[in-house]
Amino acid sequence: MNIHLSIFILAAFVFTGACNTQTKDEKKANMWNKDIKPPVAEIKEHQRIIHGDTVTDNYYWMIDYFKKGPDSTEIVNYLEEENAYLDTMMSGSKVFREKLYEEMKGRIKEKDESVPVFKNGYFYYIRTEDGKQYYKYCRKKGSLDAPEEILLDVDDLAKGHPYYAATGFNVSEDNKLLAFGVDTVSRRQYTIYIKNLETGQLFKDTIKETTGGSAWANDNATLFYTLKNPQTLLTEKIRRHRLNTDESRDVTVYEEKDPSNYIGVGKTKSGKFIFIVSQATLSTEMRFIKADEPDKEFTVFQPRMKEVLYDVSDLGDKFYIVTNLDAKNFRLMECPLNKTDSGTWKEVIPHRADVLIEDIDVFKDYLVVTERKNGLIQLRIRSIPSGQEHYIDFGEPAYSAATGANPEFNTSTLRYTYTSLVTPNSTYDYNMNNREKKLMKQQEVLGGYNATNYVTERLYATAKDGVNIPVSIVYKKGLVKNGKAPLLLYGYGAYGNSMNATFNSSRLSLLNRGFVFAIAHIRGGEEMGRQWYEDGKMMKKKNTFTDFIDCGEFLIREKFTSKAHLYAQGGSAGGLLMGAVVNMAPDLWHGVIAQVPFVDVVNTMLDTSIPLTTNEYDEWGNPEKSKEAYDYMKSYSPYENIEKKDYPNMLVTTGLHDSQVQYFEPAKWVAKLRAMKTGNNVLLLHTNMNFGHGGASGRFDYLKDVALEYAFLFRLEGIGE
Repeated sequence: MNIHLSIFILAAFVFTGACNTQTKDEKKANMWNKDIKPPVAEIKEHQRIIHGDTVTDNYYWMIDYFKKGPDSTEIVNYLEEENAYLDTMMSGSKVFREKLYEEMKGRIKEKDESVPVFKNGYFYYIRTEDGKQYYKYCRKKGSLDAPEEILLDVDDLAKGHPYYAATGFNVSEDNKLLAFGVDTVSRRQYTIYIKNLETGQLFKDTIKETTGGSAWANDNATLFYTLKNPQTLLTEKIRRHRLNTDESRDVTVYEEKDPSNYIGVGKTKSGKFIFIVSQATLSTEMRFIKADEPDKEFTVFQPRMKEVLYDVSDLGDKFYIVTNLDAKNFRLMECPLNKTDSGTWKEVIPHRADVLIEDIDVFKDYLVVTERKNGLIQLRIRSIPSGQEHYIDFGEPAYSAATGANPEFNTSTLRYTYTSLVTPNSTYDYNMNNREKKLMKQQEVLGGYNATNYVTERLYATAKDGVNIPVSIVYKKGLVKNGKAPLLLYGYGAYGNSMNATFNSSRLSLLNRGFVFAIAHIRGGEEMGRQWYEDGKMMKKKNTFTDFIDCGEFLIREKFTSKAHLYAQGGSAGGLLMGAVVNMAPDLWHGVIAQVPFVDVVNTMLDTSIPLTTNEYDEWGNPEKSKEAYDYMKSYSPYENIEKKDYPNMLVTTGLHDSQVQYFEPAKWVAKLRAMKTGNNVLLLHTNMNFGHGGASGRFDYLKDVALEYAFLFRLEGIGE
């Protein structure tokens, strides 16, 4: 059983002509209308005094108005002025953006179907239809030749909603009930509904302000779910709901008192247990009951221990535990079902300094261990009866692989997914007995795509402290490494989230126009093991930023690009990365795209009323309680370190309903940059007034944002239609 924390990712602007007698440099110089004046945000002096330090913040009023109401007229008016400015500045690229959108949309197979997944007597799958933004969640009983049953028609449910997200599809053990969550605001606050799959009708039961996920007990009448705080968006309570009763009668079975922890609830693959997990950056505490006994009190598996993480799966008469107890890169342990404290844990797979254990998947006769070595995923297959082991061979220098949907316990077939920078998303079924794999489906790229026309490389940049940083690169065959090619460098580097080298059909619009695309696997992620993460957080956070700068300089030295053609992109915590590197090395980048950027770090981490702040103390530090943390955070926070100097061309994006990084952060940042920056480089802010942190919910709408981002890059390069 695995309940994961989440975070983010993604990419994309233009030029439509100039007379043919102009040189490329002349075109680039004249592409922006310098007579158009950008918006000027109102200045209202606000002072912050803490640890003897006084800081004046002229744009703090945006936070004050946000707290009065996220759609406060004063802020919305400013955001709309910025949108109008962007529209005017980018008006010459409107037709090109539309063509880019249609080009990228044209690569997507509109009528499509996922590979069916078998569970408890049914094959489940999702299918999409021509011209429709969403999908249908379906199943067939016993055989793929059986009649189709549409469980949810999300295309129909989404009608009339600018944003619609359905999640947490959870079918009861008797196959008669479906619980699912719906968010129509993009705030990640879901209402859970329950559908009678025999009659097709919804029960009157509705459960608001949840994560959208749930777990059915084996009585087919009891549902456990996670309740969120409506203001801070923290997960606070696990509650028990009885079918056909009002939400007000639900019982709280667990309440988290530590605001730095995320909590969730789920059922193990065997169907025998329901687990509650409470997890912070540095510690875990899980509790469980038998799924047949939903009214029993939950038993603590192992009380939380400082700097000890663990995750639990059951298999036969044992629990398997993936933990970092005395094991930096984690190890696999086991214990009896009736004795679960850490003193009873026995080692199954030992700790290794060069291999990170990320996860396990359990089957009746097999354990599948997801490991990471040298930044790349390995799938390790262990036979439980014989103890024999082997690895699946993938055969590319940079790729991503993962166990897929494997809900069936009594099988020797492993479903896994594979992709690389040149290989479209592929789904395989792997026979763990005879070691044969079968390609079940590969993403179809319409319009013709030949992987042999592209080259992918895995290189290593050297950081200032001598550490080797992996860089994954892709470009179209025939590239001349003379420093003249435009290159987009992507980075994230936070929360231990590894940025895997994956395929993206939209990215072909960059590669086919001469761009190189690269991913910097910088510290703060977990590509090279747990230490890689720890060396890019808290009081070592600046390693993330200097690593990214070192990767950019490395790519210039290797003649992939030059300062005049180097671009950077990152979102959310990767937006913090963008804000830091434009302060630290502004002349290294010709352009930067910062998506939903976390840039007002000090103010956010000082304010516990802002969503998710308290969950983040072990990632960034607590600046209120620690002067050392405050001083260090202030030394790199993008908003705090804006200076009167030239900044690169910048496109900043946000969403009015963002639940992770509130829109006032990028708005304040842009306002202060406008007041401080020198030179003539452009600064644009785009606020999506309908969506939040993850962008649009439909299959195609997000491509409009990608088209804007790509057009921005193309315009800076003087690349037109």
